[in-house]
Amino acid sequence: MDRMSEKDEKLGAHEVAAWLRRHPNFLKQFPDLALSLSVPRDEGPTASLASYQLEVLRDKNRELNKRLNELFANAQVNERLAVRTHQLTLALLKQTSAADTLRAMVASLQEDFSGDLVRIVSFGPVAGLEADWFQVIEEGSPRLSTFKDSLADGEPLCGRLQPEKNALLYGVRAEEVNSSALLPLAGTGLVAVGSRDGNRFYPGMGTLFLRMMGESLVAALKRFD
Repeated sequence: MDRMSEKDEKLGAHEVAAWLRRHPNFLKQFPDLALSLSVPRDEGPTASLASYQLEVLRDKNRELNKRLNELFANAQVNERLAVRTHQLTLALLKQTSAADTLRAMVASLQEDFSGDLVRIVSFGPVAGLEADWFQVIEEGSPRLSTFKDSLADGEPLCGRLQPEKNALLYGVRAEEVNSSALLPLAGTGLVAVGSRDGNRFYPGMGTLFLRMMGESLVAALKRFD
């Protein structure tokens, strides 16, 4: 019998809760009942329904403010990236040779986008260009086998690269690089931006602006084919 009574009481409570959900204005008709109800809290004594609702609203307000601040901060970051990407595109289009275009790309990635080590792999030679950040490897070369998937899908890649990829891109300074942004350039080569900070580039980070920079570089270089 005790079990049956306990079950009936539990069912009754659920029915009351369901009824109140269907009639959210019920307590407006009986304010004294709203004030007399008690709501248990995780810590401390019980609270009146009114104070509990106020506390819930305050928590929601704090959470909304936090999310708005995060959205605002992200919007500011994206705005700065958009401006820098636009400035990079203009700088690339102002150059009068393929060599100067690549030099402008490297300078911008180092100065405007805080790249510790920037490297470019080209599928073909570029007249008048010799630099420690530039190397020529023919498209389809076995040396590029570890980059086969990246070159095939053309999507920027962020995170910690495999040791053999780091070795090819950064040579004797490979051990300095703890994270990279890799930009495959269709029919052109690769651009790598390395950072000593292992958290600077990470899997899952947005790559829209990286893709735009890569596309701008390819378009600028096509003028000199």
